[in-house]
Amino acid sequence: MSTTLTRGTVHILSAPTALCPHVEWALGSVLGLDTPVEWQRQSAAPGEHRTELRWTAPQGTGARLASALRGWPRLRFEITEEPSAGADGSRWSHTPDLGIFHATTDVSGNIMVSEDRIRHAYEAGRGDPSVVFHELSLALGEAWDEELEPFRLAAAGAPIRWLHRAG
Repeated sequence: MSTTLTRGTVHILSAPTALCPHVEWALGSVLGLDTPVEWQRQSAAPGEHRTELRWTAPQGTGARLASALRGWPRLRFEITEEPSAGADGSRWSHTPDLGIFHATTDVSGNIMVSEDRIRHAYEAGRGDPSVVFHELSLALGEAWDEELEPFRLAAAGAPIRWLHRAG
């Protein structure tokens, strides 16, 4: 039986120094790696660090990574999993205040909002455009984007480490 592989990226946008070894362990346990992670200072949060990893692994690895990381306090991260044969892409975003957000993505990384979610926004709005706007904002993960953007900008130009694993 063959396993369909996909690629993705883990962006640890902010982790307290004491948490970094635990994050490394969680990443290694999901990705099957015993490779040390290269941490850099996160200028948007003094005393915290960031790292980025590209991975190749079976479909569903992004969800396993998000599950392994989501319980850590003060951890900010984003995980992407590219679309692959028979599976849409995904993006997970996490902040200490908001928790985790998941969205399905297209081949360009755009968030895809389902018909049911759009219908829910219309029905919840009951003619009030501000409620429809709020529901669509939630569906797009805008609150997570707003909170994570300063951490993304501080990581601009950071090196990315490529990690590959066969089936």
